[in-house]
Amino acid sequence: MAHRVRRLRAPAVTAAAAGLVALGLAAPPASAATDPRIDLRVLVVDDGGPSVGAIAARLKGEGVPYTTVDLTDSVRPTVNAAFLSDTVGGRPRAKFQGVVLPNEAPFGAGSAEQTALEAYERTYAIPQVDAYTWAHPEVGLDYTDSNGYAGSLDGREATVTAAGRSGPFGYLAGGFTFDDNSPTVQESYGFVAQPRTGYTSYVDTPVPGGRGSGSLLGEYAHDGRRELVVTFAYNQNQRQFQVLARGMVEWLTQGVHLGQDRNYFAVHVDDLFASDARWDPDRDCTPGDVDCAGGDNEAENPIRMTPADAQYAAQWQQDHGLTLDLAFNAGAGEEWKTEHGGKDPLADQLLKDKAKYRWINHTWTHMFLGCVQDTSVVPWVCQKNPDGSVKWVTRADVSAEISQNNDWAARNGLSTDRTELVTGEHSGLRTLPQQPQDNPNLGPALASNGVKWAASDNSRESAQRTVGTSALTVPRYPMNVYYNTGTRAEMADEYNWIYTAKSQGGSGICENNPASTCLDRPLDTATGYTDAIVPAEARTDLGHVLSNDPRPHYAHQSNLAEDRLLYPVLDRVLTDYQALFAANTPIVNLRQSAIGAEFQNRAAWQTALDTGKVTAYRIGGTVTVTAPTGTQIPVTVPEGTKQQQLLGTTTFGTAYAGKRSAWAEPGLLQSGLTLKLP
Repeated sequence: MAHRVRRLRAPAVTAAAAGLVALGLAAPPASAATDPRIDLRVLVVDDGGPSVGAIAARLKGEGVPYTTVDLTDSVRPTVNAAFLSDTVGGRPRAKFQGVVLPNEAPFGAGSAEQTALEAYERTYAIPQVDAYTWAHPEVGLDYTDSNGYAGSLDGREATVTAAGRSGPFGYLAGGFTFDDNSPTVQESYGFVAQPRTGYTSYVDTPVPGGRGSGSLLGEYAHDGRRELVVTFAYNQNQRQFQVLARGMVEWLTQGVHLGQDRNYFAVHVDDLFASDARWDPDRDCTPGDVDCAGGDNEAENPIRMTPADAQYAAQWQQDHGLTLDLAFNAGAGEEWKTEHGGKDPLADQLLKDKAKYRWINHTWTHMFLGCVQDTSVVPWVCQKNPDGSVKWVTRADVSAEISQNNDWAARNGLSTDRTELVTGEHSGLRTLPQQPQDNPNLGPALASNGVKWAASDNSRESAQRTVGTSALTVPRYPMNVYYNTGTRAEMADEYNWIYTAKSQGGSGICENNPASTCLDRPLDTATGYTDAIVPAEARTDLGHVLSNDPRPHYAHQSNLAEDRLLYPVLDRVLTDYQALFAANTPIVNLRQSAIGAEFQNRAAWQTALDTGKVTAYRIGGTVTVTAPTGTQIPVTVPEGTKQQQLLGTTTFGTAYAGKRSAWAEPGLLQSGLTLKLP
């Protein structure tokens, strides 16, 4: 990875009043009655690089409005006084509350655009983020030849300084490690340098080969302006950015912005009360699957939890403060009971602890609810009616799978939310390539049973969408802990089959899939799960948690049985999380209906932004937001903020990461949301 270093001239310093008038930027009057209006919108100047792209993705993910100026676009707008500010109702208006630049002077030091931007920032006290730059005096840092360093940061430890913890990064526990996922690929490059006058370091790291520590991220205050200077490269999926992104947004917006951010983690355990088929390491397939030749085509020695496994699950939840969502197939459990003398100690234990879990309807018997499958061929196809049309599972059968499970839950005192549903294999929803559309009987059956939130597989369709007329999907992340494995050795063996080349005894699937990477060599089946699979899966899952992504993850009851494969992954996620974050930033563990509502609110909010129907600004200590009637408005503000009601005020939002935030609406008989900042 080549890095070109260029030295930039120091930006020209404009004279105060005369310079501002010449640029068309009048300093705002001092009177509170004529405080400038600061619009709650960010300006992003994009050079196409990954660092600016990461920040823009974070802004969009949180719901922060922003305007992009594409430096590669020959017809882009000119950044000048008129572009940046104007007057509304006789009051000066700053159109942007913060500015994101690819570096400290992307328009060229002393250029008309750069000078106009710097004057704007001085006039309205607008912060600027330098998404990625090198260490030099123009950003408040010594060159790296003065007890500094330029090079790879892979695997290096970084520390949030006292100034960072008391400032925008107070949600962090104190330190983090730069990604180092591959010994053969350089993943992070940066400049470690010593601060000069006016520079406050927020993130330090020991100087490689030098003395003490140097800065990687900090604030440079100079010439009446403030810059957040970042001297390491990153993209939106790297841990170092994910950990710092929240603080970067808070610094950029001075802690007052539209949008909100949480660290979500929910885990669904499917197939409860049922059993799961077991991987056959000799045939490299799962008996019972239509493509598993050489056996009797029946599941052999299936995997099912024991009462001891259920007791362990309940205790694990209590010890770790995370509630599991149990997606249950009561009909499959009743069949098992019938086949085993009418008794089921597992069900007895789970029902004894029923109040400790959240329960989700997973249908009565895990029946496939899409087209009627023809499994006489591999891969299976949809059966056809005599007229050539697709033969679908009937509405009555779909409805019975939902309602019978609900009735059983009611008889056994389970506290379920009947608006939630997980169909077996996410069936009934379109399944490519065999079934390119939803079962037309699914939507009506969902509506008649009051289902509003139907789980979908994020690996097939990652966006929320409607099903029928009354339901929305909730995409779920499949975990790389396989349903058909109960032991570590089975898990590693199947993993090897999937992720090694044919020349190494694998399936070769990875060789033909551009989204996959083959293993260099097969994992040791005795140690591979613990040493390789667990850290890889935990890293992926924690990445979702740190990305303001509420999608639930799902595994299966088989993963709570035998070697209890799921727990090492969950333990690693939670342990790594707790090492990164302070107590004021806990994991948010939502149930499926709340996750569905979060996605629904986000979609409505993004539509309102895209259609230009949101107005939001700050004048002094008052924030005003208007949006289409019924639209939930996401807002993040400092502690102590009050919402103005028709009569009096109320405390706004809920506390999270040192701020107050919420989805909010205007008060009774009010047309806009009005907040009073502390």
